[in-house]
Amino acid sequence: MNQPIRDNQLMTTIRETTATKRRRFRQLFPERSDYLHLSRHWHTDLLAGLTVAVVALPLALGFGIASGLGAFAGLITSIIAGVLAALLGGSNLQVTGPTGTMAVVLVPLAATHSHAGVMLVGIMAGLMLVVLALAGAGRYARYVPVPVVEGFTAGVGIVIAVQQLPPALGLPAQNAHLISGAWESLSAFAADPNWAPPAIAFGVAAAILLGSRLHSQIPTPLLAVIVASLVTWWANAEASVIGSLPRTIPAPEADFLDFAEVPQLVAAAVAICALCALESLLSATVADNMTVDQHHNPDRELFGQGIANLVTPFFGGMPSSGALARTAVNVRSGAAGRLASLTHAIVLALMMLALAPLVAHVPLAALAGVLIATSIRMIEVGSMLALARSTRADAAVMWLTLAATVLFNLVWAVAVGIALAGLLALGRISRSVSVEEEPIEPADHHDEEAALLHEHIVAYRLEGPLFFAAAHRFLLQLLDVADVRVVVLRMSRVSTMDASGATVLADAIKRLEHRGIAVYLSGLEPVHAKPLAALGILELLWQQGRLFEHTSEAIAAARQRLKADGLLEQLEAEAAAEAEAERP
Repeated sequence: MNQPIRDNQLMTTIRETTATKRRRFRQLFPERSDYLHLSRHWHTDLLAGLTVAVVALPLALGFGIASGLGAFAGLITSIIAGVLAALLGGSNLQVTGPTGTMAVVLVPLAATHSHAGVMLVGIMAGLMLVVLALAGAGRYARYVPVPVVEGFTAGVGIVIAVQQLPPALGLPAQNAHLISGAWESLSAFAADPNWAPPAIAFGVAAAILLGSRLHSQIPTPLLAVIVASLVTWWANAEASVIGSLPRTIPAPEADFLDFAEVPQLVAAAVAICALCALESLLSATVADNMTVDQHHNPDRELFGQGIANLVTPFFGGMPSSGALARTAVNVRSGAAGRLASLTHAIVLALMMLALAPLVAHVPLAALAGVLIATSIRMIEVGSMLALARSTRADAAVMWLTLAATVLFNLVWAVAVGIALAGLLALGRISRSVSVEEEPIEPADHHDEEAALLHEHIVAYRLEGPLFFAAAHRFLLQLLDVADVRVVVLRMSRVSTMDASGATVLADAIKRLEHRGIAVYLSGLEPVHAKPLAALGILELLWQQGRLFEHTSEAIAAARQRLKADGLLEQLEAEAAAEAEAERP
C-alpha cells in the first residue's frame, strides 16, 4: 500500500533536485536585470569607464612586466578579461585585469615554465573556477576572517614593493628568492650606481602618493608616467624603456597547449584558482559595501572569472582576477552598471591601437614607481593597528599571515592564516560550553527531605556546543562530582553535539554508573539523540526509565528511586543518628 506513495515521494524529490540544479545553472548567465542601469546611467558609466581606463593603463603595463611576461601580456589581459568578466561576472561594478597578487605568483612560474606554461596554467585555473561556480562554492568566501585578509593584503604589498627594486634601480629582474634577489640587486647597484632609474621610480611613487592625498579624482599615475617619460627623453637619461608593442589585438592561437605538462602545473593552477576566487570575491564585496543597492552573485562572479581566464591565454594574456583598486576607482567615479567596466576595457583597446608607439618609450623605472606607490597604498596601517589592539588572537593571525605571505607563497599564507584563525575560534567556542550545578527545587519537600535530596541528588545544566574541541574539558568537569547517588543532566541548552561530544558524554555516563551513581537525562533534543543512540547508551537509559522531557520530572523520578531502594529512609536514619550524636 505504501510503495506507490514512496515512489511518488522519490520522484518528487528527484524533480525538485533537478529543478534546483537547472535554476542554479541559469543563474550563472546574464539576466535582464543586469542591464537595468544602462538606460538611466549610461552617461555616468561611460565617464567612470574612461576614468578607470586612464588609471588602469600604467597598472596593466606594470603588472605585466612585474610578472615576467611583458607589458603586452598585462595590456591584452585587461582588454580581453575585462570584457568577458564585465559581461559574465556576478558584480555590476567589478573591474577585472592583472593584479599585483597574480604578478607575485607568476614570477617564479614564468621563470620555470616560460610564457607558454603560464598560459596553460591560466586555462586550467579557469576550468577550476567554472567547476567551483557550478558547485556553488562562492558563498564560502565570506568566511575568510578579516585578520587573514588584512595580513594577506599587507604582505602582498610588501612583496610587490620588494619585487620592484630591480627595475627601480635600473637592473634586470631577479628570479631568485624574494629577499635574496632584493639583496643582490642592492649589491649590484652599490657596485655600479646609475641614479637615473631610482630618481624616476621614487619620483613617480612620491608624486602618486602626494597626488592621491590632494585630489583623488585626478589620474595621478598616468600623469606621473607621462611627465617621467618626457623628462627622461629631454634629459637623455640612461634608463631602460618598455620597447615596441603590437598595435592590434592578436588572433587567438593554441600553439602553447602541451598536455604533457599538465601534471606538473596542477599545483600552480590550484594556487592561481584560489587567489583569483579570493581576490575577486573580496573585491566584489568591497564594491557592494561602497554602495547602497548593489549585491553581487558570488557563484556567477566565479563563473565569469573562470571564462575570462579560459579565453585570455589564447590571446597571449596572463591569469587575471577582480582588481580591488580599479574597482574602487570605478565606484568612486559614479559607476552604476556593467557599462563602466566594459567601457574601461574598450578604451584600453583604443589606447593600445593609437598610443603603442608612444607607450614604447615609457621607462621601466616609471612603471616600477607606479607599483611601489600601489603597494604602499595597499597597506592599511589604521586597520592593522586596530586589529593589533583588538585581541591577541586577531593580532597573531594577522602578523602570521603577513609573515607567511612574505616568506612563503601566497596560497600557503592564506591557508596558514585560515587554519590558525579556525583553531583560535574553536578554542573560544570550546570555552563557551559550560557544566553548571543547579539547585534542587525545595517545592513539595519538607525541609529535612529537601536538604537530603540536595546532598545526594545533583543536577547539572549543559550549555553550549558539545563537540570535539570542548569534549575533554567537559569530561573533566562532569567527572568532578562528589559522593552523590544521582546525577541529573539537563540537555535542553546544548546547541550542537558531534560524534566526539556524544562519545565523551556516553563515557562520562558509564564512569558515573560504575561508581554507583545513577544518571538521568532531561530535555534531550531529537537531533542530539541520534549520535547517542548510535553508541547504544540512549537505549540503556530508556530501558531504565531515565530519559525525561523536563528536569522536574527527572528529579521526581530520582526521588522515587531513592525511596524504592530504601535509600531515603536510610539517609534520614543516618542523619538522625548524626544529629543525636551531636547532642550534649
